[in-house]
Amino acid sequence: MSQRTDVGVSADPNPVVIGHATEDDLPGIVEILNYTAANSIASFATRPTSVAERRDWFEQFSSTGRYQLLVARRGNLVLGYAGSQRYRDHEAFAETVELSVGLDVSCRGQGLGTLLYGALFDRLADEPVHVVLAGIAMPNDASVALHRKFGFTEVGTFREYAVKNGQYISSLWMQRVSPTVAQGHRE
Repeated sequence: MSQRTDVGVSADPNPVVIGHATEDDLPGIVEILNYTAANSIASFATRPTSVAERRDWFEQFSSTGRYQLLVARRGNLVLGYAGSQRYRDHEAFAETVELSVGLDVSCRGQGLGTLLYGALFDRLADEPVHVVLAGIAMPNDASVALHRKFGFTEVGTFREYAVKNGQYISSLWMQRVSPTVAQGHRE
C-alpha cells in the first residue's frame, strides 16, 4: 500500500509516494548510500558500493514482518529510504530491530525523514517488535532530533569506536520501546 504525500521537496507537481522498495529502487538507494559514504561520517562505509553488492542486503526485507524497507519516490526518482533490519543474529534479539534512514542530499531538512519513519512505524505497529534501535554517528543533530520526534531515548554512546578518513567517530545509541509494550500490553 502506497501513501501519497506532497512534502514540497521541489517545485515538481508530482507528489511524493512512499511505499515498499522494489529492486528497481536499488540503484537510487545505492546512489544515496554512496553519496553519504563519500561526504559524511553518517555512514561508516569507506568505499562506494554497487547494486550487485547490495542485493544480498536488499533480500532481507519483505513487504510484511519485522524487516521492511520503504522508499520515498517522486516518479521514478528515489528521494530517500527507511528500513528496519535484524539487530543481531542471536534468537534472543528476535523482537529487536535496528532502523536506518537515508535521504538524497537535495531532500534533507524538508520533512521527508519524518514521513518515511512515520510510514515505517505504521507498518511495524502490528509486528512482533519490542524494541527499535538506532545508532547515530556523531555529530548529527538532525538525526537525533528525528529519532526524538518518534519517542526514542538515548541509551549510551560508543566513544571513538570507529575510524573514517583518519577521524575517530563516536556513535550515540537510541531506543524506542514498542508503545503497546510500554503500556503493559505484551501480546
